[in-house]
Parts: sequence; structure tokens; C-alpha cells
Amino acid sequence: MGLPLLSLIVFTPAAGAAVLMFLRSDAAVRWMALGVTVLDLALCIAMLAGFDTTTHAMQFTETRPWVPALGITYALGIDGISALFVFLTALLGSTCVLASWVAIDRKVKEFMVSLLAMEALMLGVFCALDLFLFYVFWEAMLIPMYLIIGIWGGDGRVYAAFKFFLYTLAGSVLFLVGVIVLYFNGGETFDILALTAQDLPFRVQSWLFFAFLVAFAVKVPMVPVHTWLPDAHVQAPTAGSIILAGVLLKMGAYGFLRFSLPMLPDASVYYSTLMLSLSALAIVYGGLLALAQDDLKKLVAYSSISHMGFVTMGIFALNLRGLEGGILQMFNHGVTTGALFLFVGLIYERTHTRSIADYGGLMKAAPVCTTFLALFILSSMALPGTNSFVGELLVLSGGFAANLAVGAAAVLGALLGAAYLLGMYGKVALGPASVNARFKIRDVNAREIAAILPLTVFVLWVGLYPKPFLNIIDASAKHLLAQVHGEESGQ
Repeated sequence: MGLPLLSLIVFTPAAGAAVLMFLRSDAAVRWMALGVTVLDLALCIAMLAGFDTTTHAMQFTETRPWVPALGITYALGIDGISALFVFLTALLGSTCVLASWVAIDRKVKEFMVSLLAMEALMLGVFCALDLFLFYVFWEAMLIPMYLIIGIWGGDGRVYAAFKFFLYTLAGSVLFLVGVIVLYFNGGETFDILALTAQDLPFRVQSWLFFAFLVAFAVKVPMVPVHTWLPDAHVQAPTAGSIILAGVLLKMGAYGFLRFSLPMLPDASVYYSTLMLSLSALAIVYGGLLALAQDDLKKLVAYSSISHMGFVTMGIFALNLRGLEGGILQMFNHGVTTGALFLFVGLIYERTHTRSIADYGGLMKAAPVCTTFLALFILSSMALPGTNSFVGELLVLSGGFAANLAVGAAAVLGALLGAAYLLGMYGKVALGPASVNARFKIRDVNAREIAAILPLTVFVLWVGLYPKPFLNIIDASAKHLLAQVHGEESGQ
């Protein structure tokens, strides 16, 4: 059967977390955590190297009986929709360890254990091919995220952690009900591929669509169930914010791709205008809220709401350009916004303030740091030559083809993005040199550059040569659209 590569990818961080429990030295804990995340990243690179871009079929599949009486199996596999997110999760895992090297100075072992457990569970979500197994990973990842915010967060961490937990748990309860309904209406199986092949009545599809919508919309998050996100981001430590923005938000959009579209195709088409409207609202509303922020972390948090609106717009445009753009933009957003939260953390470590009004002249004090920051801000603005430009262009193209008004709203959101991002950079990096006068600022060191460089590579690689990434997505995106529109799809 060969090497169980996906099991190794999913459970390497979990095994690393178990080993960490027996270490006493904080330094040993940090190095061990870094070694585990780098090893997992290497396994993901091997997975991508062996990935067949010519087929939509699940690859590296593993199936073992788990609870035969209920038809529950331990089943893993990836396709072009999930492959990039498995890699992104591992990439950001090592970034989080490096970002926490100095920032986390108490309960270091417990923090790294929580971080590695979180990584394992998120990888499981993207690899699971059994609906029950998916739900276990989906629910369990709330616990380490709750701990990361609630123990190592800011002054309002307990409130933010409870709000995050309650919002996501409320969505998950509806998801569980949907899973049970799907089980009994889909032939009493939890096999995701078998459930996808079922032809459910429209009434059942509609009910399930809204049950799943609540669960996935909270995770994305879509307006109006977005209010947990700014609180969670502001209070979370830097690594928590990177994971939240980089991976956790993608799980809601991934749910639409893995469940809503292929299993509920008629309902997805019928309610696509509603979803496009909600996406346009998120794009514009998130942009306006970001424009009004003085807190650097809140600005980036609200920008995430706007940018994830582009993702859901691409998905529910229900055409190839929009769908491929939405999937690619999920990856791009994880890289770019994860990097922006990394920089917010680096700046906060040096100044102990997040107020944009307190900054100024950072370019003179830390020229290397601000040069990298400029690149990621240009990426977030979707400047040509950066990763987000490719994804956003495809999304806008698909959005305009689906609905002219929604496409126009997205253009307005892009203009708002340029306004708040350039305004923020001007105040932080190019304004009067208040930073030099008030704080002792040092430039980025070798460890911080090691965290930044891989993300920089993907900003430029996807921006200048997106073909390898689109090749990974293409066959699965075409097959998904064929499922939605009731057409035949070949390999």
C-alpha cells in the first residue's frame, strides 16, 4: 500500500506535542517544536512533489475501519482543492513557532503543545474523507485555539476566548445536526465521496444548505456573524492571529467547497445570488471598518473580513475563473495576512502599542522590516506582480460574469483596501519619526527573517508564475463545477 503519507503529515505534530510534554528546558521545547514543524513541512513538500495535477481523483488515500457498526472509517485523501491548504497549514506552523520564540516567555511548553495539537487537527480537517472524522477534527481544534487565546492573549483574553468558542460552537451544533440529517438521507454512510454522489431532494438540500451556511459563515467569517473575529485577533498572541487568519478562516470556505457545492448542487445554484450578495456586503463593510481603525491589529483583522468576501464571491460565482480564483485567493490570503499579523506582532514586541497614532518613522529605524512590510501591503492591495493580484483578478472576472452589481461592489472594496493599507503604511513607516524618539527600535534579526522569507517567496512566486498553483487546482475545480451543474466530468 505504500507509505501512509497523509497520516504522517497529520500526526507528526501530534507526536511532537506528546514528546514536548517530557522536556523540561524551554529552549529544548522551542527547538523541538521547530524541528517537528519543519519535518511536517518537508512531508508536505514531498506530497506536492508527488501530486498528479491531471486528475480530480483523491490521492494518497488511506482507509481503515473505525466504527464498522455505524459505517465510520478512518479515511484520508487530498485533491486539488485541499492540497494547497495542507501545505499552507504546515508552512504557517513553522512560522508560528519562530514568531513565538521570544514573544511567549511563560508556559512555553504548554503553548507549543497547544500549537502543535492545533496544527495536527487543522491538517486532519483538510485530509478527512469521512464526515464523522471530519467533524471530530473540526470540533476538537476549538480547544487548543481557545487555550492559545485564553491563556497567552492580551488583557481581554478571557472575553475574546469565550466569544470565539461560543460563536464557533453555535455554528458547529447546526453542522452536527446537518451531518446527522445527511447520514440518514444519504444512504447511512459517512463516506464523503459516497455522499457527494447522492441525489438529495431539493427540500433536504435547502435545509442542509442553511445549516451548513451558519457553521461555515461563522468560520469565514461572513457578515453578520463576524463580530468574534476582531476581538479574537486583538487579544490573541501573534501565533494565534497568524493561525486564525492563515488557516482557521479558510476552513469555512473549504466547507463550502467540500460539502455545500458538491453535495447540495441545486441549493447552491438556487441560493448563489444570496451568497454573492453576502460576499459583496463583507467586501465593502469590512473595508469601511478597516478604514476607520486606529488599532493596527484591528485594521488587519477587518481587512480579513473584506478579503474573505472575495473568496466566497469567487466560490459562488459558480464559474471556472471565479472558483479557481477563490481557491487560489484562500492560499494567497493565508500567506499575505499571516505575514501582516507577523509584522504587527514584531512591531508590538518593540513598541508595546498597537495604536497607529503612536507610530511614525519606522522606515528610518528599521528599514529591512519596513521594506518587507511594504511588499506584503502591496500584496494585500493585489498589486500586479504579487500573489493576490492573480487570485483577485480571477475572482473579479468570475464575479462580473455572474453578477454585474456584485463585481462593482468588489471593485469598490479593492479601492477601499488600497486606501486603508496605504494610509496605514504612510503613518507607520513614513510619518514623523516619533518611533525613534519614544521607543528603542531594532531591525529584524535572523530568526525573524527566517519566518518572513518563505512567505515572501510565495508572494512573488504566485505573483510572477502562478501556473504550478493553478495546475494543482484546475482538474478538481472543473470536476466540482461539473458536479454543481449536473454535467459529466472526466479524469
